[in-house]
Amino acid sequence: MTTTITLSAEDYQALLTEQQRLTQQLRLVTIERDCLKERVDAFLHKLYAAKSEARANPAQRDLFLNEAEALAPQGTPIAEETTPAAVEVAGHSRKKRGRKPLDPHLPREIVRHELPEAERVCAHDGSRLVEIGAEISEQLDIVPQQVRVIQHHRIKYACPCCDNSIRVTPAPVRIIPKGLFTEAALAWIVTAKYQDGLPLYRQAALLSRFGGDLSRTTLAASMVRVGQAVQPIINLLRDHLLEADLILGDETVVQVLKESGRAAQTKSYLWAQMTGSGPPIRLFSYTPGRGGTHAQPLYDGIKPGAVLMSDGYEVYNAIAAVRGVIHLGCWAHARRYFVEAEAAIPKAARGPDQLATQFIAAIGELYAIEAKAKDLSAEQRGQQRQQLSKPVLTKIEGLLVEHLHAVTPGSLLGKALHYLSSQWPKLIRFVENGAWPIGRVEMWRDGLRLGLTVAASFVWQCLISLTIAPFPHLARQTGRADFPHPAFFRTSSLRVQQVGARTWQAVEPQSFIQVLVRVLAIPRSALTTSAH
Repeated sequence: MTTTITLSAEDYQALLTEQQRLTQQLRLVTIERDCLKERVDAFLHKLYAAKSEARANPAQRDLFLNEAEALAPQGTPIAEETTPAAVEVAGHSRKKRGRKPLDPHLPREIVRHELPEAERVCAHDGSRLVEIGAEISEQLDIVPQQVRVIQHHRIKYACPCCDNSIRVTPAPVRIIPKGLFTEAALAWIVTAKYQDGLPLYRQAALLSRFGGDLSRTTLAASMVRVGQAVQPIINLLRDHLLEADLILGDETVVQVLKESGRAAQTKSYLWAQMTGSGPPIRLFSYTPGRGGTHAQPLYDGIKPGAVLMSDGYEVYNAIAAVRGVIHLGCWAHARRYFVEAEAAIPKAARGPDQLATQFIAAIGELYAIEAKAKDLSAEQRGQQRQQLSKPVLTKIEGLLVEHLHAVTPGSLLGKALHYLSSQWPKLIRFVENGAWPIGRVEMWRDGLRLGLTVAASFVWQCLISLTIAPFPHLARQTGRADFPHPAFFRTSSLRVQQVGARTWQAVEPQSFIQVLVRVLAIPRSALTTSAH
């Protein structure tokens, strides 16, 4: 039985209006649900999925248990062999595969293997064999750690004729007066903690196995004193950093336990600064907050006209505006947002047609162009960018304009698009100069780049990759840095150098360098023998 309902024009119009309202509300609720689901998927991905953004071979997995079996060649171990410089191949030459030669700067200990006297006789005519040469092969040997005690005997002298002239040899200058550790031991402890990630309690346990019964408190107190002693080096590094033509900046959250007046769950920040030109320097400074009041002092003294590369954090925009520097955007950060958006897409729906994947592929083209131009001069690289990178940027801009307002702003893809849009003028600026980088990933993670590295909270300087350094006393606030603690060096008559307002005698290259080479295992070729 059909029921007929008669509505007036006003009621019918009201019904249509209500239908449209409910349809819009349903669409809004659906979008909010999808955004929340996407956010949950992103959190789950951060918790359980791989953290790397690289497009690696999916067959590669964590090799914690079977690393040796997976990486070692099948069958018998690699035999000792020599590696010729090159093998001629039709049309080109390529390096022959083989074992990589050991560092020629490592010390060599020669072990001679000789035939017994009875076997040094010719089997044909009985003549005595003579030495004509040797077949040389090399093995890498590691000397186990040794703990020893250095006894300092300060000799006393007295006059044999009277009791009024007694003299005692003065004690040598030490980093920590009356300290328990030698300079080499301090270097080993600090390097193990900040370079190798070995906590002090593990170091104490390790030393106890070799007979050094030390408490963690003693080690910690020594670290603080070392930090105070090398603070002038940190100041010098900051002066050189602020004078660089290109500086890269970033910040990250760090948790600090047992900080006075603050809960352990409170967010603190570690600010990273790195030179992109001139002497390679990396500085890490700790601040309790992330605001401009903490960031601005880190760039006090930067020269006008310098180049600053950073992510899209608003504080860096203010720093660039106040200091009068050129501000570059970072394509690595822009790409990361699209990687997160792609990761939230169900695996069954992923493919090259997805918008996030298209942006990632286009940004990959930019980095491929940079990789090919890596060994070119700045001028040649600039020309390469004008010819090859500009068309790719035009393609990315077209995708951005087309989809910027067609995607929900609250979604991961919407956030990626709006971040790219807000940073676009800074992101395309790298094509103007071949010396400017496209992004920071290749510079922060370039393991082949040796440099003076410093980080924050307890200070140390190390001539290799990253380390630690605190006590945020800025060089521009303390004045030109004084020369480091005299215990690091021996007096030399090489030359006299002016540092700030004081004149200091130049460092003998073999003093502190010997400790660095022995304790930090730095190739001697990586160190400069000229006094700084």
